[in-house]
Amino acid sequence: MVRIIDRRFDSKNKSAVNRQRFMRRFKNQIREAVADAIAGRSIKDLDNGESVSIPAKDLSEPQFHHGRGGIWETVFTGNDQFSSGDLINRPQGGGGGGTGKGKASNEGEGEDDFVFNLSREEFLDVFFDDLALPNLVKTQLARIHEYKSQRAGFTNDGTPANINVVRSLRGALGRRLALASPYQGRLRELQKELEALLETGPPPDDPEVLRLKEEIGILRAKIDAIPFIDSFDLRYNNRVKVPKPTTQAVMFCIMDVSGSMDEDKKATAKRFFMLLYLFLTRTYEHIEVVFIRHHTVAKEVNEEDFFHSRESGGTVVSSALEMMKDILHARYLNGAWNVYGAQASDGDNWENDSPHCRELLANGILPFVQYFAYIEITPGEPQNLWREYEKLSGAHPNFAMQHIEGLPDIYPVFRELFKKKLA
Repeated sequence: MVRIIDRRFDSKNKSAVNRQRFMRRFKNQIREAVADAIAGRSIKDLDNGESVSIPAKDLSEPQFHHGRGGIWETVFTGNDQFSSGDLINRPQGGGGGGTGKGKASNEGEGEDDFVFNLSREEFLDVFFDDLALPNLVKTQLARIHEYKSQRAGFTNDGTPANINVVRSLRGALGRRLALASPYQGRLRELQKELEALLETGPPPDDPEVLRLKEEIGILRAKIDAIPFIDSFDLRYNNRVKVPKPTTQAVMFCIMDVSGSMDEDKKATAKRFFMLLYLFLTRTYEHIEVVFIRHHTVAKEVNEEDFFHSRESGGTVVSSALEMMKDILHARYLNGAWNVYGAQASDGDNWENDSPHCRELLANGILPFVQYFAYIEITPGEPQNLWREYEKLSGAHPNFAMQHIEGLPDIYPVFRELFKKKLA
C-alpha cells in the first residue's frame, strides 16, 4: 500500500495540512474563543491574529488497549505514612499541579491548556464564517462584467470597413515573390544562354534561338499571370470584446451623530460600521461603500470623517434618507448594482419627522435595494423612529431591525443581520 504524506510547510513552519485538520476538529472551541476575543478588543485591531486556548481535556483522544483480565495479586512497597484501611485526603488545588489554579500541592498531575495561534487570515475566516450579504442577486454574482472592444491582431475574414491595406499589400507582395521565385531563376538562366548564343552570330531563324525565345516567353507569361492581389491576401483588423470588471454591490452606511447620541452610543455605532466595512471589503472584492453622517443636516463623507469627525447637532433623520435616495437614483439605478443600506441611530428623532422617514424608506429606498438594516442603539425602550419602522417590517421582507444595548450586543446582532440564508 502506498502512503503519501504531505510535508509542505506554511509561513509558520508548521504543516499546513495538519493545521487545517486541527482547525476543523476544534472548530467550535476556536469559534467560541474568537467570539470572546471580539468582546475584549478594539474593532480597529479586529483583523489581527489571536491566541486561542483549548482546554487540555478537549485534546484527549480515546485509546484502545488490552484489559488485564483475570485475578491479579500485586505486592506494593511499604510506607511509613499509611496503614491498611486508612482514608487518604483528596489533594488540595484540584489535584493538578500545572493548571495554575488553587493552592500549591506536592501531589497530583495535570496539563496546561493548549494555546493555538491563529493567523490574521484564519482569525477572519472564523470570524466571518457563515456570513453573507442577504438577497444577493443570483448569489454568486459578486461582480459583473462590462465589455469593451480591444484590438487583437488581424483576421482573414471581416467587413470591408475593417480591411488593413498595408498588411494586405504586404501579404500580396510576399505571395507574388514566393510564387514567381522558381520562374525568375529559370528565366535568368535562359536569358544568359540566349545572350551567349547571340554573341556567336547565329542566323535569326536558328532553331536554338527560337526555342530559347519561346521558353522565355512562356516563363514571362506565367509570371504575369500571378494576380497582383488575391482574396487570400486580404487582412482585416480584428477586435474582440474583453470583460471589464465593475463593482457589483454598493453599501450605504448611515450614522446618527446628533446630540442625543452620547459618546458611548457613537462608539457602539462606529464599531458596528467598522465591523461591517471590514466584512464587506473582505468578503466582496468589488464593492463600493457610501458613508453618510447626519444630525439636522446630512453629509456624504469619506471613511476618516465618518468615524472621527466631532461635528454634532439636532436630529432630523429624514435628511440622511433623502440624501441616500438622491445618491441611489443618481448613481446606482442603472441595473448593474445590488444596493444595501445600514442605519445606526438611538431612535430619538423629531416626532413629526419619523413618519416622513417611514415614507421615504417605503417609497424611495426599499423598492430599489436588496437589503436595508436598521440598528437602534439605546438601553431603554424603543424610540419613535423604531415604532414607525416597525410598520414596514411585515410588508417588506428586505427590511430588518435589531436593537443594541451595548458593546457585547454588536457581534450577535451583526451575525443575525448578515447570516447566510438557506436556499
